[in-house]
Amino acid sequence: MSFTGISANRLELLQIADAVAREKQISKDVVIESIEEAIQKAARSRYGADHDIRVKIDTKTGEMAITRYVTVVPDEELENEYAQKSLTDALKDDKEAFVDKTYEEVLPPFELGRVQTQMARQVVTHKVREAERERQYDEYKDRVGEIISGTVKRVEYGNVVVDLGRGEGIMRRDQSIPREAFQINDRIRAYIYDVRRETKGPQIMLSRAHGGFMAKLFAQEVPEVYDGVIEIKSVSRDPGSRAKMAVFSNDSSIDPVGACVGMRGSRVQAVVAELQNEKVDIIQWSPDDATFIVNALAPAEVSKVVLDEEEDRVEVVVPDEQLSLAIGRRGQNVRLASQLTGWQVDIITESQDSERRQKEFAERTALFQEALDVDEVIAQLLVTEGFTTVEDLAYIDENEIAVIEGFDEDTASELQARARDFLEKEVAELDAKRVALGVDDDLLTVNGLTLAMAVALGEAGVKTVEDLADLATDEIRGGYEQRGADRVKIAGALESFSLSVPDAESLILNARVAAGWIEAPEAPPEPEFEDADLDDAGLDDSAVEGVDDEGSATADDVAEPEQ
Repeated sequence: MSFTGISANRLELLQIADAVAREKQISKDVVIESIEEAIQKAARSRYGADHDIRVKIDTKTGEMAITRYVTVVPDEELENEYAQKSLTDALKDDKEAFVDKTYEEVLPPFELGRVQTQMARQVVTHKVREAERERQYDEYKDRVGEIISGTVKRVEYGNVVVDLGRGEGIMRRDQSIPREAFQINDRIRAYIYDVRRETKGPQIMLSRAHGGFMAKLFAQEVPEVYDGVIEIKSVSRDPGSRAKMAVFSNDSSIDPVGACVGMRGSRVQAVVAELQNEKVDIIQWSPDDATFIVNALAPAEVSKVVLDEEEDRVEVVVPDEQLSLAIGRRGQNVRLASQLTGWQVDIITESQDSERRQKEFAERTALFQEALDVDEVIAQLLVTEGFTTVEDLAYIDENEIAVIEGFDEDTASELQARARDFLEKEVAELDAKRVALGVDDDLLTVNGLTLAMAVALGEAGVKTVEDLADLATDEIRGGYEQRGADRVKIAGALESFSLSVPDAESLILNARVAAGWIEAPEAPPEPEFEDADLDDAGLDDSAVEGVDDEGSATADDVAEPEQ
């Protein structure tokens, strides 16, 4: 853009602004504003930077007005005599003057010198570039989650810069499919997963490894997905190798897996071809977590699923001969299943499960033999009936013990008496040990802390409420610490109690309240409704079938995975 003088042809000025707007695909008003700012800066350079000079260009006629403004201010606030005028001086020339009144003086056109021309060109270039970047950001920020086509512009250290026509996108090396190479001018399809506003311009982040890319490809190939009849619930990928996709049909008459596969695999093959022959497992999604996990581990067969909702972990038991299939090559199958379902999946074989159960049975039997001073038969009978700890036996209703085959009320009373004696003796021993370790009595007042925990804390050197309040979660539960190149295991004071993260955080919070460091958080309001029984809630016994004594579901209780 040329700036030889502001007395240039008015029509030519508008034509230049219009041409720049079309070329940069920005508003013509933005270009006009940048020209006004450029000439305004040049005028202040000519007349003095302290002057309040403003430039206005008529967007219809191209007429340009250069005006200097002087504002009336209170006498004590006069700071700039070029752009301001004290009220006293203003009243000398204008009897109607008042504070904030402005006087305008039209300045004559002038020729721009070499320095002023360069300055004006820089201002316009900068403003136009900013407007162009803002236009690109506004255009692409709402397109996150779409597939876009472009041309490879250049490849830098594995990162691919893509010309999108009205902007540039970048696909980093970790967002591309392994072993996929692109050359300059190659056509490419990619998924927009993020658009960031940065000082050097909007960064349009592209990916071909993102799970959303595969989901959008299926939406293009499967009309039912595009129409929303079939939902893609989740996707997990090992780019270029294998992927799993969970689908669900809102229409019971449509098979979601079959619809995504297509006639003779035509639909899925179109997606596979775009993904460089990446193998795709299409899984039937289920609102029941156990069923979904069984389906996600296909083609492996599952015998039993045990859920731990607090830790978001699931233990899956498979036949011995299915172990390698369930884990997959380099752990791929179980890793993808874990990503797909959102659960941490631990796989063990039936023989390992059986060995563990036998070990637990033997340990519990030995516990009851020692604590209750009974023979092995009685101890085994108690374990078989579901008792796991001495506390379970000591404080349960006596009738629940008496109904066990071979037991009567006298036997039940004697067993409970022995259980309570054992617990009292254990408490006395623990309390004596606590005192010997020097653990303060006040520590036992912390809500959620047991006597056994207090002894464990004392052994770890935590002896006061303040000591406990000063701990971090990892110091209680245990964790890992990076020391140089080594990852070192850090033992937790209460690691043997297997506390969850929320439980450990709650214990520390309660200690800080007890120590007076913080105020106790307000308790949530009690619900206004009364407890209802199963019948009132519309539930019957069938609602809880399929769950064994340990809260696990067997493979027979869940639907067979779709083949």
